[in-house]
Amino acid sequence: MRLTAIIACGFALAAAPAAAEDYPVRPIRLVVGFAAGGPTDIPARFIADKLGDRLGQRVIVENKPAAAGRVATREALSQPRDGYTLLLCTHFESINTASYRDAGFRLDDIAPISLIAEYYYALSLSLRVPAENFQSFVQYAKAHPDDVSYATLGAGSAQEILARQLEKLAGIRMTRIPFRGGPQVVQELVAQRVDFYVSPTLAVVPQYESKQLRLLAVSAPERLQKLPDVPTLKEAGIDYVRYGWLGVCAGKGTPAPIIDRLNHEIGVIVATPDYRALVESAGSIAMSSTPAQLGGVIKQTLDDVAATIQEFGLQLE
Repeated sequence: MRLTAIIACGFALAAAPAAAEDYPVRPIRLVVGFAAGGPTDIPARFIADKLGDRLGQRVIVENKPAAAGRVATREALSQPRDGYTLLLCTHFESINTASYRDAGFRLDDIAPISLIAEYYYALSLSLRVPAENFQSFVQYAKAHPDDVSYATLGAGSAQEILARQLEKLAGIRMTRIPFRGGPQVVQELVAQRVDFYVSPTLAVVPQYESKQLRLLAVSAPERLQKLPDVPTLKEAGIDYVRYGWLGVCAGKGTPAPIIDRLNHEIGVIVATPDYRALVESAGSIAMSSTPAQLGGVIKQTLDDVAATIQEFGLQLE
């Protein structure tokens, strides 16, 4: 019995490297926690398409837009840690573990693979509000407390945290309206049924260029090349710089050779002119990383948001 167990163990150990070397032998899922067509989904689909070409297997994007990304994260982490289910990870993983007493996962359940982009936020305003710049918006909001509505993608989302911080810094009060996905918010902004949205620039540049909404400012340290006419918040007198990020992650325990292979292939894709043009044309920054560097970004994001969540009482059960 003991000899049989030893032999079986030996076969298992011998099989593990071979499985990693053969990876992938079937299609891969990339789970995205936000709606199709949004600022998270667009680069995810580009990465998935090109990664499939490089790996010789399809990489299928699955959108699970609910609970500020928690449903997607839990789904990805519930699957075998074999490299066949990946997660389009974002700053929401860190935010969710700080926002919920039990998010359904822990940050150390996640195995980082690589960053794919960093981006800044735009302060979007519907044409209903008679304000041409951030200063006049603040004046209007002060004169009409709680009249201006702002959109979030769930309680404790980055959009809510940033809007709450801006309320405090500017001395204004707005009314929160939750939505399931960014594309729906943009539609409602254009239709003038919601007034204000702190959004990744990628989501709102087309509507801004077609004059369907206004951009009051960006959260970058200096004006973005894509949006040279949009001032920074610092120019508007608010010392406030914030950025978001996108990456690809797996479940902790995914074999290191698979993580290394995916990291290499994603790095090659991010460096291509087509990918850089896609994300940089909308004010984002194409960026890859080592797994350890992405792990550091995930931890830093948690450190950055935890105090704000406590301050505004955003933690949920």
